[in-house]
Amino acid sequence: MSKLVTIIGGSGFIGRYIARRMAKEGWRVRVASRRPNEALFVRTYGVVGQVEPVFCNIRDDLSVRAAVTGADAVVNCVGILVNEGKNRFDAVQAEGAGRVARIAAEEGVAHLVQISAIGADAASDSDYQRSKAAGEAAVLSAYPEAVILRPSIVFGFEDGFFNRFAGMARRMIVLPLVGAETRFQPVHVEDVAEAAARAALGQAAPGIYELGGPEVLTLRQIVTAMLQEIRRRRAVVNMPFGVGAAIGGALDLMQTLSMGLYTNRTLTRDQVRNLRRDNVVAPDARGFEALGIRPTPFEAVIPEYLWRYRPTGQYDAIKESARNLRG
Repeated sequence: MSKLVTIIGGSGFIGRYIARRMAKEGWRVRVASRRPNEALFVRTYGVVGQVEPVFCNIRDDLSVRAAVTGADAVVNCVGILVNEGKNRFDAVQAEGAGRVARIAAEEGVAHLVQISAIGADAASDSDYQRSKAAGEAAVLSAYPEAVILRPSIVFGFEDGFFNRFAGMARRMIVLPLVGAETRFQPVHVEDVAEAAARAALGQAAPGIYELGGPEVLTLRQIVTAMLQEIRRRRAVVNMPFGVGAAIGGALDLMQTLSMGLYTNRTLTRDQVRNLRRDNVVAPDARGFEALGIRPTPFEAVIPEYLWRYRPTGQYDAIKESARNLRG
């Protein structure tokens, strides 16, 4: 019988690409999700019965054990960007990650992969980054041979980065950026998935890997390149961190006062704290080279999915060609 991998958070942005890759490797894939009925699309990644969504709540021992039991490899992709209800940074990214590692060790899982993030730091003033660091520590304590992957900002068809800014550019004539000069190293989701798959297959040495694309650019430079791709002229304005913190604080307060009716997904104070620090691979870190992967530049990929934000969508290229012919 072919081997089995459990991908916790396997229907999310990164997880679905890992699921597809593992299916191509011939593995049976168990996609663990809080809402398996909304993850039925993953079944198309393999032959009938090869990829199956199952229920899993990373905050519950019995739920995680049921998803992990019998697996030869486990990949934990679960992460959140904002606190919402019971899904808090500590509960999900620290305690949840540790729970997966502990149960994977108890169940004799051969390989464990944890998706973390560049910037994970126990001494950070960001709740998000501290919880990521706590999760890594808990994973290594329970499962010392784990592979931990720390990607920079991840891009791809369903991303929440380029799609978000392109959507803003379609509605606004000025794009205010908090941390416009903060540096990032955009990494393709397919490259992250390849790294995770190699680790799940036992082709990566244990430890931490920082994953960044081939280019280090400021947020302003990245957004400017995106604007060129979608053929829109917009003013890109740097918003001071103090102003960003004040706006984030006001929106956070609205979430608190709403008693769960509103979730601040626009800008939080914690996100402003994150934007004060560069999000790039450390000089001494192991990365794609150690995994034998050549990262993909974002300019080679974003035309494949950002065309829909152009003024006339897919017809923009036709109009440009027509203008060239008339010239």
